[in-house]
Amino acid sequence: MGFNNSQRYYPETRMRRMRADDFSRRLMRENLLTPNDLIYPAFVIEGSGERESIHSMPGVERLSIDLMVKKAQELVSLGIPAIALFPVTPLTAKSELAEESFNPDGLAQRAVKAIKDACPDLGVITDVALDPFTTHGQDGIIDDTGYVLNDRTIETLVAQAVSHAQAGADVVAPSDMMDGRIGYIRAALEEHGLVNTRIMAYSAKYASAYYGPFRDAVGSAGNLGKGNKYSYQMDPANSDEALHEVALDLAEGADMVMVKPGMPYLDIVRRVKDELKAPTFVYQVSGEYAMHMAAFQQGWLDERSVMLESLLAFKRAGADGILSYFAVRAAQELN
Repeated sequence: MGFNNSQRYYPETRMRRMRADDFSRRLMRENLLTPNDLIYPAFVIEGSGERESIHSMPGVERLSIDLMVKKAQELVSLGIPAIALFPVTPLTAKSELAEESFNPDGLAQRAVKAIKDACPDLGVITDVALDPFTTHGQDGIIDDTGYVLNDRTIETLVAQAVSHAQAGADVVAPSDMMDGRIGYIRAALEEHGLVNTRIMAYSAKYASAYYGPFRDAVGSAGNLGKGNKYSYQMDPANSDEALHEVALDLAEGADMVMVKPGMPYLDIVRRVKDELKAPTFVYQVSGEYAMHMAAFQQGWLDERSVMLESLLAFKRAGADGILSYFAVRAAQELN
């Protein structure tokens, strides 16, 4: 072929040789997806024996605490290490100041206790943010102009995080994007002797259009109306800013960090992992799930192969763990 044999070009080097058989493909596989990589996000509602379908998220249901305990037991049987809880707050419990968020008898707090009693080895992660509890649907306390007040919001977030930890949460996950909240939450946990409560900081959370079905699921879409979260969630155009946010949260005491959304932000996952080398998680958000499910239901994509490929992409990008509504189905396929 005219090539210098000292240079490992074709035909001396044939990249397809290692792809020729299953055994060699397995031996050279760089990334592996297992149930250990998965976290199941779950929506909990009041009542007993209650389940509600979510129109924009086919296959996902809101569950009352008793049924959520059964779901938690299923996760344990599948080898999924953690559940992430999102409460659906009744309208009557919402307020301007989100006082229900730190009610020790609140829905999230009772759900944590019930799950930990039934499944003590399952990791329980709780969302620390105020949007499910505010009448306006914002993630914080607002002033007369509708602007979210950073420092006033932190006071409530700290009370919420401590109440979750006291209820038994293993991980509190601030998703609000207020400046400085990680440091205050870490200090409060230490002050209350909750030294092993981990913080999963939603550090690079973008003001994304992919969150629509989630807001339907937790009942905040109607409260938010035509409002937006541009003044605190990140601009989707920015990458360097995400590294700054993550570095600050780690310096304030975060144990792990989150990139959200997932697939449209794989470059952010890779940069965070490469440059900061901290435990890095990613959220395959409701909009990503809804798009996949729409294509599956139309027969345009193969559900099993595309689901697993989408999750493997997060691992390849550097994620240590993945929050995904596909977690149960994926674990069933992987076991």
